[in-house]
Amino acid sequence: MTALASAAPPRRPAPRVRATRRERRMTRTAWLFAAPFVILFVVFMAGPIVGSLAMSFTDMTTRDLETPFQVNIVGFDNYIRLFQDPRFLHSLGNTFTFVIVAVPLTIALALAVALALDKGIRRFRTVYRVGYYAPVVTSIVAIAIVWRFILQPDGLLNGFLGLFGIQGPDWLQSTTWALPSLIAMAVWRNIGTLMVIFLAALQGVPREHHEAAMVDGANAWQRFWNITIPSIRPAMLFAAVITGIGFLQFFEEPYVMTQGGPLDATLSTAMYTYDQFGFGNYAYASAASYVLFLAIVLLSLIQFRLLGRRD
Repeated sequence: MTALASAAPPRRPAPRVRATRRERRMTRTAWLFAAPFVILFVVFMAGPIVGSLAMSFTDMTTRDLETPFQVNIVGFDNYIRLFQDPRFLHSLGNTFTFVIVAVPLTIALALAVALALDKGIRRFRTVYRVGYYAPVVTSIVAIAIVWRFILQPDGLLNGFLGLFGIQGPDWLQSTTWALPSLIAMAVWRNIGTLMVIFLAALQGVPREHHEAAMVDGANAWQRFWNITIPSIRPAMLFAAVITGIGFLQFFEEPYVMTQGGPLDATLSTAMYTYDQFGFGNYAYASAASYVLFLAIVLLSLIQFRLLGRRD
């Protein structure tokens, strides 16, 4: 046995060395192709992100643009000021109201439309799909102008209500109805995106599961709740996260339609931050933007907790 073992040929490491060299060459090539994006990302994304975070701990304003290295470090003073500012707290309340109402409503309506287009509607299905998705690819400014005409005191909506003897309000100038009006427009505009996601997910649900449940006597609601919903849970999570992130940053709707009014009834946190940058309060605005960032992270974690995978 000893002689046979000593006579066995030694292992050759050469192929492994050649494989390692090949992997290194492929890695260098990959980084070479990725370099333009990495450079642009570092210069125009990562750099400003880190810079704005550092700025939020200073007292930098417009007067410090010529001498950026002479600003004072104030620690968490800007964040403390934010939560002592009634207008900022009001904008946070508007933003969270917008998200809490609009996200579930958008998901529910988009899922209902997707179910109808997947099974219920047979004729002109493509036309309906294009119609629901058209607002997504339409300019928000054009949409806002159309909705302003619809929501005017003598607009289409009040004209329709007048047919039933109902006197409609001035929707965009009412502290009660301005924010719900923007929510309605945002939900209508974003249904198309989630509809496409849900349609793709519904087409991946195995038909055999529904057929087996029908054999066992399950009705339509039981099949929907116990088969369809668990099967499309990943799509629902994705839809909830991207919609929540988008709605937490809602800016165009109030900026174009109400300018945050009336009486700050539609002032969002993103618009408040924009105003502070316009006033030259750069450090204060940076702090506000990072509060919004933390709100996005918190909402995403909650959504992952509620809709994440359950084994």
